[in-house]
Amino acid sequence: METQEIQLGISGMSCANCALTIEKSLNQNTAVILATVNFASEIATITYDASLIDIPQLIIAIEQCGYHAVPVDDYAATDQRDQRRPFLVGLCFTLPLFTLSMSRDFSLLGSWSHDDWVNWLFLALATPVQFYTGLSFYQGAYRSLCNRTSNMDVLVAMGSSIAYFYSLSLLFIPLLGSHVYFETSAVIITLIKFGKMLEAQTKGKTGAAIRKLMDLSPKTAIRLSQDQEQEIDVKQVQIGDQLLIRPGQNIPVDGIVISGESCVDESMLSGEPLPVDKVKKSPLTAGTTNLHGLLKMEATKVGNETVLAQIIQMVQEAQGSKAPIQDLADRIAAIFVPIVLIIACSVFILWWGIGGEFVPAMIRLIAVLIIACPCALGLATPTALMAGIGKASEQGILFKNGSGMEMTAQTSHFLIDKTGTITEGRPAVTDIISLTDEVNNDEVLIIAASIEQGSEHPLAKAITTAAQQRTLPLTDVRQFHSSSGFGVEGVLADKKYKIGKPTWFVQQMTDTAETSLQQLQQEGKTVMVVAEQDLPIGVIALSDPIKADSALAIDQLHRLGISTTLVTGDHEQTAQSIAQATGITHYIADVLPAEKGAIVKKEQQKYRVAMVGDGINDAPALAQADVGMAMGNGTDIAMESADIVLVSGNLTRAALAVQISRSTMQVIRQNLFWAFIYNIILIPVAAGALAPFSQTPEFLRHFHPMLAALAMSLSSVTVVSNSLRLYRKDIRIN
Repeated sequence: METQEIQLGISGMSCANCALTIEKSLNQNTAVILATVNFASEIATITYDASLIDIPQLIIAIEQCGYHAVPVDDYAATDQRDQRRPFLVGLCFTLPLFTLSMSRDFSLLGSWSHDDWVNWLFLALATPVQFYTGLSFYQGAYRSLCNRTSNMDVLVAMGSSIAYFYSLSLLFIPLLGSHVYFETSAVIITLIKFGKMLEAQTKGKTGAAIRKLMDLSPKTAIRLSQDQEQEIDVKQVQIGDQLLIRPGQNIPVDGIVISGESCVDESMLSGEPLPVDKVKKSPLTAGTTNLHGLLKMEATKVGNETVLAQIIQMVQEAQGSKAPIQDLADRIAAIFVPIVLIIACSVFILWWGIGGEFVPAMIRLIAVLIIACPCALGLATPTALMAGIGKASEQGILFKNGSGMEMTAQTSHFLIDKTGTITEGRPAVTDIISLTDEVNNDEVLIIAASIEQGSEHPLAKAITTAAQQRTLPLTDVRQFHSSSGFGVEGVLADKKYKIGKPTWFVQQMTDTAETSLQQLQQEGKTVMVVAEQDLPIGVIALSDPIKADSALAIDQLHRLGISTTLVTGDHEQTAQSIAQATGITHYIADVLPAEKGAIVKKEQQKYRVAMVGDGINDAPALAQADVGMAMGNGTDIAMESADIVLVSGNLTRAALAVQISRSTMQVIRQNLFWAFIYNIILIPVAAGALAPFSQTPEFLRHFHPMLAALAMSLSSVTVVSNSLRLYRKDIRIN
């Protein structure tokens, strides 16, 4: 199986049922592993077997459902533009039609207004609205019925058509009556089209974060060739090109500084407000802004390989995903329209039977069809998710999917890795102690550094760096071997040496060695034992400085009601010292890399668990946790395994991620509540439930379809506008 994933932009959807129809059709294809369609973002995310189906075939499958699809890179949502012209045409015909009709009903015009030709004028004004402005509703209803489903378009097409064709029949068969309802059908269509236009505009704002990120990348770059400046399209930049970055310019691609000094604003990517100093060999990231000095850089990553491009892709995928809470709305939307149709027909039969009059029953039938709004249900979750994920990305917090957002909001316990997460991840040698007269301190360091040359562990690099700083001569190691979680060993000059954790040498430890260990560990230092033929000959202590913001981050988590546990491979005394310094309430020491996943499983029996880490050895635990958070300065494997990436590597972003998630889920619950309440209350009102109560205002007792159209349009706009509050909300830890 050759598994691949593609995102396709889809046009032509009118409500959540359209998205469900496409999902159902795609998921029935055996070559499709999983397909999800986000109605708010108009994006389908499809995981498929590339050996059985290709992208053109997937597009054809969507188009067979009656919708249009293109790869998301080539897609620009056209709803707002598509809605404007039909609305304006409808408005031009509806305003005079509504004015004349209402004026006649209230006897504001002369007797001429009751002449037959006036009704024919009404027909002439209503017809363009019905079949041009309302064309998309007929098309959507036709697509829906062809797919043996029903959507909002079915309700609007039926309701407006009943009013229009009933009025048309009166022109040809006067015996049926004389009062036409052309203004009702026209106002319904125009108001709903207006609502769809507003909905498209407000929906478009939920994608503001993506547009901001895209705007960060400059369209051109200045390439240096034989000291000549040449302005080129940024797409033409190749790896190895030398580029000139002037003050105030955005950096076009990823690279490194080869000359010059400056400060760079990286806040739009990392969320960190302070500029970062850049000197020779400093890394540069596409989309960041050079503030002061002139920089010359060498391109190392271009196009889709840049950090900015990958962040944009990650945010797009996250905004196109679904959260589990949306399942309820999807299930209701799937049966919503058929239920409304049954209710509308029942209302018509009931009122015709009670009153014996066709027209009042018809008016209530139309009102029920129009007032029902599956759109609000369909937009409640995805628009809030898009806004919340966008808000988070502006703070340097990248959610990979909607599920991660929902799980983060429910998190009650954090497991936190030490090295690179709580601490800087750049340990340095602080103490070297020889345990025997046969070797001095420098010789202990030479042995340790020579063995550690073959290791990539941060502690190993700190030891080799210490030897290099002292210009000590290192020797080649033979038969190098790494024992995961304990240390490394090798042969130097025909003698076998080991360097690793004290627990690796428990049975060989001398009293002198134990005394040195205890003293160093009480100081919160990490201690490595150097042994010759398994006998300890020296100890090396290292200290990894605690990040300046770690204590604040832990305090923020505690203020959110979240408990914390430090998970580290260090000795218990070191773990205790780090926990006390940062305020972490619990710690688990001497943890082997393979044990972290088991610890997560154990904690999941009591809590909803988030794991924060940065290293390769954290990847299994990040994947096992309910929520995995990877530090952005960590390894690629850790970031692949996580649900959330904290771009700046600042642990305070973990608490902010929880707060943003909780705010987003609160908005989703509000949206779903009002969407449900709207339909639960107003469908009975439209059906005439208040008609027997004379104290009730007349417009509620006899709810007119035009009011129903206005209410239905505003319901969707209200839901989307509520979601947009997340952008304006100042989310912080109290």
